[in-house]
Amino acid sequence: MQNINIEDVQHYLLELQRDICQQLAEEDGEKDFIVDEWQRAQGGGGLTRVMENGGIIEKGGVNYSYVEGTNMPASATAHRPELAGRSFKAMGVSLVIHPKNPYAPTSHMNVRFFIAEKEGEEPIWWFGGGFDLTPYYANKEDCIFWHQVAKQACDPFGQEVYDQYKKWCDDYFYLKHRDEHRGIGGLFFDDLNSEQTGWDFEQCFAFMRSVGDYYIKAYRPILAKGKDKPYTEAERDFQLYRRGRYVEFNLVWDRGTLFGLQTGGRTESILMSLPSEVRWRYNWQPEAGSREAELTEYYLKPKDWLNQ
Repeated sequence: MQNINIEDVQHYLLELQRDICQQLAEEDGEKDFIVDEWQRAQGGGGLTRVMENGGIIEKGGVNYSYVEGTNMPASATAHRPELAGRSFKAMGVSLVIHPKNPYAPTSHMNVRFFIAEKEGEEPIWWFGGGFDLTPYYANKEDCIFWHQVAKQACDPFGQEVYDQYKKWCDDYFYLKHRDEHRGIGGLFFDDLNSEQTGWDFEQCFAFMRSVGDYYIKAYRPILAKGKDKPYTEAERDFQLYRRGRYVEFNLVWDRGTLFGLQTGGRTESILMSLPSEVRWRYNWQPEAGSREAELTEYYLKPKDWLNQ
């Protein structure tokens, strides 16, 4: 039986949350994250850090949560039937950053660990996570840089790892009801354990840490570059319209949102990913040949960004 140290995972996640919030507050320059510690009646709790109406960050949430329970929610047992009848512990850091400037993309990152136990049987455990980028007025330089850093996070673990989890990200962050991808992708992995990879617990944990650590290396330079660019009210309006797609994905398709709500998680923390302002329009179409049309026609089509 492998040595599974849950305390080490918890310690890493809290340190990751603290470091990311410190760096984002430095980049914002005007506000810091408020800290909201909470307890879960059924077991566990968390630490939510939120910034609203900062100098450049309109809404940013970085949430650490730890939940435990005696019965698995329906969303989990549908995905993994072998979990039925097991107690569980789940922990992770999840964040979404919505900048004010339409030229600064929204970003998302999540790293998590899950373990389900039953007396007399081996525990079932895995890591998951990833990060992805959702631009509104995109440029190739940022997209290439984002994926270069994603590949750097993966390279120590095998040359095929980036390609595998890049494709998984493209497939996962897809709005089926719109036939449209949410952003330009990045990395997504789930069910990362010894059976899937041949890695032991420590190697899987190291990969999760690499993804968590490389997120801010990928995002902060892009945020810094776009945060002060001049923009028009029409460009701001388009940003708010496109944010609607973000909301639709999180409420309709995201497995993490569903898991959190079904396990009695803290609703305020689960839904902190939603932007402060968003707009929907009926059957709106961008002007042909415009930068707004370019977003969906070029940038939101999965491609090999490392060779553009």
